[in-house]
Amino acid sequence: MIALWVILGIVVILIIWVIGAYNGLVGFRNLVKNAWAQIDVQLKRRYDLIPNLVETVKGYAKHERETFELVTKARNLAQQSSGAGAAERGKVEGELTQALGRLLVVAEAYPELKANQNFLALQEELTSTENKISFSRQYYNDSVLKYNNKIQMFPSNVIAGMFSFKQGEFFEVNVPEQKEAPKVQFT
Repeated sequence: MIALWVILGIVVILIIWVIGAYNGLVGFRNLVKNAWAQIDVQLKRRYDLIPNLVETVKGYAKHERETFELVTKARNLAQQSSGAGAAERGKVEGELTQALGRLLVVAEAYPELKANQNFLALQEELTSTENKISFSRQYYNDSVLKYNNKIQMFPSNVIAGMFSFKQGEFFEVNVPEQKEAPKVQFT
C-alpha cells in the first residue's frame, strides 16, 4: 500500500512538473510574440513619419527625385514585409534605414531646410523612433534568447520536443553595409 502511495506521489509530481514546464514554455513564446509586436508598433510609427519628412525635404530639394523615390520604395517594401520572419524583416528594414540616411544627407545640402522647424521636429521624431526601434529589437532578441534557452536546456527540452515548440528567430542585419549607421554631417 505504501508503494502505491509513493508511485502515485511521483506521478502527481511528474504531472505538476510537466504542466509547469509547458506553461513556462508558453509564457516565453508569448513573450517573444509580444516583443515582436512592440517592434511592429515602432516600425508603424516610423512608416507614418517618413512621408512627412520626405514631403518637407521635397519642398527644398526638388531635383533630388531619385532619393525620394528610393525612400518611398523602401518604406513600401518594409510595410509589405510585415508578415515576414525576423531575418527577412531585418533585411528590408536595413534597406529602409540606408534610404533614410541618404535622405538626411540630401537635407544637409540645404541650409534653409536645416533651419525649418517642421524639418527639425520631424528629424527629432525620427531619431527618437529609431532609438525606440533599436530598443525594441534588443528586447525582442533578448526574449528570443530566453525562449530558445528554455527550449534547448534539459529538462524543459523534453517538454518542448513533446509539444513541438519551435525555436525563435533572431532579428539580425545580415548585410554588412546595413550594420553601419548612415554618416550624416551637420555643418
